[in-house]
Amino acid sequence: MDVVADTDNARFTMLTPRERDVMTYVAMGKPNKIIAAELGVSQRTIEAHRARIFQKMQVRNAVELVHCVLAP
Repeated sequence: MDVVADTDNARFTMLTPRERDVMTYVAMGKPNKIIAAELGVSQRTIEAHRARIFQKMQVRNAVELVHCVLAP
């Protein structure tokens, strides 16, 4: 395994189980409103989770997040 994959894996382990759930929806391209409805929380809660996910994964947007998730 290369250094980049190790770094991405370490970042992934910093996520809470709920953040991992939200990250899955974000990676699928679901809008915050839909994620909130499916998880039974407010849209503002999803926005907060999403911001923390981006910060922990050190990405700026959903496209970069998908690249981290799909990296070998």
